[in-house]
Amino acid sequence: YQRLDKDHRAINLFELALKSDNNNISAMNNLANSLKNIEEYSKAEQIYKKILEINPSYINVYNNYGNLKSAINDIENAIKLYEQGLNVAKEKNINTLALLNHLALAFQSLNKVKETTEIVNKMLKIDPKNANAHQILSSIYKYSLTNDETMIHISKMKKILLENNFEDDQKGIIFFALGKAYDDLKDSEEAIKFLTLGNKMMNKKRNSNITEEINITNEMKNAFENIDLSIKHKSFSNKKIIFICGMPRSGTTLVEQIISSHNKVYGAGELPFLSSVVRDNFFNDNKLDKKKIAKLQNSPENLINDQYFEKISLFNFDEHVLTDKALINFKWIGFIKVFFPNSKIIHCKRDPKDNCLSIYKNNFSGSNLNWAFNQKDISNYYNNYNFLMKFWYSKIPEFIHTIEYEKLVSDKKNEIEKLLEFCELELDDNCFNHHKNTKTQIKTVSISQARQAVYSSSVRSSDKYKDHLKEMFENLI
Repeated sequence: YQRLDKDHRAINLFELALKSDNNNISAMNNLANSLKNIEEYSKAEQIYKKILEINPSYINVYNNYGNLKSAINDIENAIKLYEQGLNVAKEKNINTLALLNHLALAFQSLNKVKETTEIVNKMLKIDPKNANAHQILSSIYKYSLTNDETMIHISKMKKILLENNFEDDQKGIIFFALGKAYDDLKDSEEAIKFLTLGNKMMNKKRNSNITEEINITNEMKNAFENIDLSIKHKSFSNKKIIFICGMPRSGTTLVEQIISSHNKVYGAGELPFLSSVVRDNFFNDNKLDKKKIAKLQNSPENLINDQYFEKISLFNFDEHVLTDKALINFKWIGFIKVFFPNSKIIHCKRDPKDNCLSIYKNNFSGSNLNWAFNQKDISNYYNNYNFLMKFWYSKIPEFIHTIEYEKLVSDKKNEIEKLLEFCELELDDNCFNHHKNTKTQIKTVSISQARQAVYSSSVRSSDKYKDHLKEMFENLI
């Protein structure tokens, strides 16, 4: 059940197993993992702690507990747990690749390139074909014909692909890494060859959920069509949230880096909480409950707000304002307006072709974006998102601030000033030097770009690929 993402059912079974043997460490570990999956972080943490008390040599707990700490942005303790696990693994002569991989990603999220590279090299010493290690390296490298190290890396990855005993998902990761390498080298013919192979490989292993996405969007529009969004439910928290939404690769990470560089703002990253509490309260069997939506205006309670802040209470921060950049939040703007009346919504928009190309160029296999590996699905998702955003604008234009990526890179100072004014934040020089921001973790595929100063090289990047991606580009509305 856990592997099928049916964690509530899995939890019941693990609890039954523990009734007959309350010290069954494997059952405890799996129970904690399922609790973590449904965002019951406090309960999961208590179980992980208990496992370490019973058996501090149980290697799996260090990885899982570290991942929980990473999920709540406690990256320092996540790193400590991964390193403790590595020490235990060394004593017991156990395979450490999973721990090393998560440790490398943790260092990378903090922009610690030296430490990340050292860990990746340890991974490659254990397994020279390790696709995750090569993917991390490819995200660090800026490939150049004059840089021997990067050119050698391309040769190594090509050699790996010649071996037959390589799983499809692993091949797909290498294909994407090579696509990135040749894009850096401005060899669009070679780049698109590997990117196409990578997307086909990943798409083959996944069931696209684009139809479900479109259905939810249509249901959302129909449900909110006649709802008065001027109603407000009182928030019982003094924290203010800035919700940053848009398509993947539209500049949301960059915008969060800018805002969270402010001395009064905490950058929380892509939080799953709003989506969870909306689904828990307003969905039945994965379908929107329109009757509950219709009662929004008459309900005095603010369950969504209360439940959201209860989940975020585990995050350790003192700032009064926080950012939540879960991309899917564009679906929930109606709920945000009603249940978070003091919040702000920033909509990140980018040229449709550049945006869709950037999705096609990146490996989203670690997320639930099953639509992100097929040209038609990507363009359909973009059309779907654009359709819903136009609807929200028609209802509450004053509640949403749009920041266009192209304007941000061409007129940075003016766009940042307008952004801060909308967020009701005073000017802060740190926001103009956002690439130096190390207080916010970056866990997305945008990690390398967001740590740089604003650059314009990706504007109109789709021009060189227009002949190869006609199916996607011509389907955009």
